[in-house]
Amino acid sequence: MLQRVLIANRGEIAVRIIRACKQLEIETVAVYSLADRDSLHVQLADEAVCIGGNAAADSYLNKENIISAAVNTGAEAIHPGFGFLSENPAFAKLCEDVGIVFIGPTAEVIEKMGDKAMAKRLMREAGVPVVPGSEGEVSLAEGQRVMKEIGVPILIKASAGGGGRGMRVVRDEAGFEKAYYAAKQEAKAAFSHDGVYIEKLIENPKHVEVQILADRYGNVLHLGERDCSVQRRNQKIIEEAPSLLPMKVREAMFVAAIKAAKHVNYTNAGTVEFVVSGDAFFFIEMNTRIQVEHPVTEMVTGIDIVREQLLIAGGRKMKLSQKAIRSSGHAIEVRINAEDPRHSFRPSPGLIEMLHVPQGLGIRFDSMIYTDYEIPPFYDSMIGKVIVHGFSRLDAIRKMRATLEELVIEGVETNQAFLQMILMHPDYVKGNVNTGFVLEHLKGLLAYEA
Repeated sequence: MLQRVLIANRGEIAVRIIRACKQLEIETVAVYSLADRDSLHVQLADEAVCIGGNAAADSYLNKENIISAAVNTGAEAIHPGFGFLSENPAFAKLCEDVGIVFIGPTAEVIEKMGDKAMAKRLMREAGVPVVPGSEGEVSLAEGQRVMKEIGVPILIKASAGGGGRGMRVVRDEAGFEKAYYAAKQEAKAAFSHDGVYIEKLIENPKHVEVQILADRYGNVLHLGERDCSVQRRNQKIIEEAPSLLPMKVREAMFVAAIKAAKHVNYTNAGTVEFVVSGDAFFFIEMNTRIQVEHPVTEMVTGIDIVREQLLIAGGRKMKLSQKAIRSSGHAIEVRINAEDPRHSFRPSPGLIEMLHVPQGLGIRFDSMIYTDYEIPPFYDSMIGKVIVHGFSRLDAIRKMRATLEELVIEGVETNQAFLQMILMHPDYVKGNVNTGFVLEHLKGLLAYEA
């Protein structure tokens, strides 16, 4: 069992991990930048170490400083959370080299699945359906050949990353060359690698992911699926579990996710992501870390995923069995961002003048903010997540509406009203959503009173 864990992250996920550690009586070490010296995770941890300046490159992306902090404080393991170094194989390898447990899969697996082109090849080998496209990274000429084979529209995608960066849509062959070089340039800037590959564009699919857990003894389980289709610019806004897909499709996805994990000898928590069109689904990527939206799965299964991560990393064999895992009711999560939707979603850092968080059965607020907390301008705009659990999807929607109506965050602009508009939209209530939902209805979703 682990005794002391360093959390190589900030914000709500750092707080989330600290709470799980405390429940297991594991000591915690927080790391922080100068901008985060007053952050909640710094106050909650047993020990805290400043690792650099305000910029992420000087602090949360500074591998050497984080490792030094772990060694100097006697931490035997590092939990990377999500973002920052969580899917950085060099960091995972550095942990392995100095004898620190990396709470996640091996560096080798992270590297394989982080290379999106290689991941597709591996999934083909495992018998997991993948989106038609190139076998790997392509030159300009190779990309043009693949485009002609599979037909437009296509996606040009960065091999080394995600989140919509290094991605371009090509709807006619004449626009390929310009889009190709634009994608490579953006990929280079975002991921320090300009390799790109080609995929057939599945127009406005559903985005559904399967949560998995795997221990060191060959046991792999799934915890059901989440629908993450409500997105803006490839960034998820609302997630829910379970999806509204037919049971036969869901079960086929579970089988595919297990195959994927076993084929790459996966360990710890991970997520296999698919796009779904009708009854057909295709692998798009595997996230080798905890996901922002993991709480909806926890709400419907009653399983603490971060706790399981810690136990697996500590060498425990999973006590869970697939037959014993049951999903009950419906859960929805919304991401609260400090941003102004009616001014191009521009970030809105600043002082939280007042915070009121609703409480009640089946309501959860994962966050790091508090009254008089100053949101720094240097990091992601997400400041919290509201998660609710209901007996049914409609019950969960109504509970989320009521919760957001009561939630008060004063001093900064947030996307709270924008989220409420989504939850009131007839198509959302009916489940008629896909990855193009927000763009299609954006004008109406922004038509709320200030």
